[in-house]
Amino acid sequence: MASPSLLLLALALGLAVAAKSPYQQVLQHSRLRGRQHGPNVCAVQKLIGTNRKYFTNCKQWYQRKICGKATVISYECCPGYEKVPGEKGCPAALPLSNIYETLGVVGSATTQLYSDRSNLRPEIEGPGSFTIFAPSNEAWASLSAETLDSLVSNVNIELLNALRYHMVDKRVLTDDLKHGTTLNSMYQDLPIQIHHYPNGIVTVNCARLLKADHHATNGVVHVIDKVIATTTNSIQQIIETEDSLETLRAAVAASDLNSLLESEGQYTLLAPTNEAFEKIPRETLNRILGDPEALRDLLNHHILKSAMCAEAIIAGLTMETLEGTTLDVGCSGEELTLNGKAIIANKDVLATNGVVHFVNELLIPDSAKTLFELAQESEVSKSMDLFRQAGLSSHLTGSEQVTLLAPVNDAFKDGLPTVDSNMKNLLLNHIVKDQLSSKYLYHGQKLQTLGDRELRVFVYRNNLCIENACIAAHDKRGRFGTLFSVDKMLTPPSGSVMDVLKADHRFSTLVAAIQSAGLTENLNRPGTFTVFAPTNEAFRAMPQGELNKLMGNAKELANILKFHIADEILVSGAVNALVRLKSMQGDKLEISMKNHVIHINKEPVAESDIMATNGVIYAVNSVLQPQALRPQERGDEPADPALEIFKQASALSKVSQRNPRLAPVYSRLLARMKENSGGF
Repeated sequence: MASPSLLLLALALGLAVAAKSPYQQVLQHSRLRGRQHGPNVCAVQKLIGTNRKYFTNCKQWYQRKICGKATVISYECCPGYEKVPGEKGCPAALPLSNIYETLGVVGSATTQLYSDRSNLRPEIEGPGSFTIFAPSNEAWASLSAETLDSLVSNVNIELLNALRYHMVDKRVLTDDLKHGTTLNSMYQDLPIQIHHYPNGIVTVNCARLLKADHHATNGVVHVIDKVIATTTNSIQQIIETEDSLETLRAAVAASDLNSLLESEGQYTLLAPTNEAFEKIPRETLNRILGDPEALRDLLNHHILKSAMCAEAIIAGLTMETLEGTTLDVGCSGEELTLNGKAIIANKDVLATNGVVHFVNELLIPDSAKTLFELAQESEVSKSMDLFRQAGLSSHLTGSEQVTLLAPVNDAFKDGLPTVDSNMKNLLLNHIVKDQLSSKYLYHGQKLQTLGDRELRVFVYRNNLCIENACIAAHDKRGRFGTLFSVDKMLTPPSGSVMDVLKADHRFSTLVAAIQSAGLTENLNRPGTFTVFAPTNEAFRAMPQGELNKLMGNAKELANILKFHIADEILVSGAVNALVRLKSMQGDKLEISMKNHVIHINKEPVAESDIMATNGVIYAVNSVLQPQALRPQERGDEPADPALEIFKQASALSKVSQRNPRLAPVYSRLLARMKENSGGF
């Protein structure tokens, strides 16, 4: 048995392996994908048409895409290794040399050249322990001619300072590059910002590490894809100095967010330009700018809780804002996208407390919108036309706290109803007093409408309904109002079950039957009934003699009618596959949905969701029969449990005939069955 000390050592080693940084995890995956090509071979994904390469993680490997663009897989030596002629893979470690010599080996010859010109060479050839984030040759070539000239024309000062800003006076490996930390550079101790993202990408002042952890005798070399520059301005200072952010500057001052954007931290500001504000209707913009709470929500919706450099985004991801909402941040080729739109005009403006991306469209959160503005992004535009025609716009654009129950467009497949006084009253009953959230609604809750009607809430396993209308989409909570998209126009209840039945000529026979059976009081009292109401047509379909017999026997009539009533409310939106309700008679009712039609005991319902104050009514064109009274199962003799079991046990009957002791019993049971059924 292993000693405790060995077990602790094994556990520590296991934890060390488990604690690999995201970069090392991705590198390990690339090694696994490249191992069939020999030792120390890494699979890399190259973006077609560019020189951009990425070590591949599992998801990217199968998708074969970066920022939505196709990639090809190539195989090359993993960092720190090189090929040997005639041998498979990359079996040899790169020769260990000083940083200056290593720069030439790892693809940063231009940095090596400028180190020589700026007199940095003696330092990075000599003794010490340094880390250099070395721009690739392509990074230097991408600088504007003006920038490059300003660096190299005065090589002893500007170029040397620039190179020393890329250096740290200690050895720092990728595992030491923790997300959101800073390193003091060798140029005036100015900070270098490090971000190490879950997808394995590491950035230095938003420049991506291309080849990392190249060891040298006097330090380590990391190759990056940009020449990085010093930054001394906070996000707030960038806002104050950028002419294109003048409107944002005023909005930040009005919302008292200056101190936040000056404070230490790591934020991403999606900074709306003056152009972005100008695209918003003047009335909407003035309303938000004049409402401190809406303005603060608007600005917080543009601030992400963590710093996100553009190079770290290689696929879509959801990020949380300071407002508590989320934004879908992604990319399409070279462009960053927000909620699927390429609206970022200028990216990766680095600040001491994060990063700024300039956006040319304003991102207005739901919490700063009116109900009408919320509806513009939902499938309820036809409902909005009705409310507008009915002259109810003021309830949906002002500061009145309400909840709008807006039927989705599919509810009007047959066209919009005419807006008259009755329709206006019905629409008023789609506006509930108070701003609600569906997740806090409970079964049996009563809601008051602007039409002075009371609506009931029904909570089911698979749906949440208000009267006969069920919620069809997630809430949209605006500044003062909440939008509930519902699947149909709701019908406020207009009386008890008996009141509704009496008012509908289709149920005159049923009303007479209820009165004859003495059930009127039951269906008038407060309750929660579901009534499957046979129409006059249903009674006419019964044989006349059977109908006369039924109507003349109050006890049997009451029994039949109770079979049509359940003591709980079930609206059609709660029926998915099969729902069983216990009738007041005692037997179960089976309610199902087939081809968008409700069926009760396999009989189609003629009309659903006729709402009453104490229940819901379904019109049916047949009289339902309890199991015991169905014609094929009627008999004067009570059912014999032994016979029922015997009927379902054919295999047992064969055994019984062969067994001398059971044979007489089998014969007597067979005789009784023949008597009861008249033979088989």
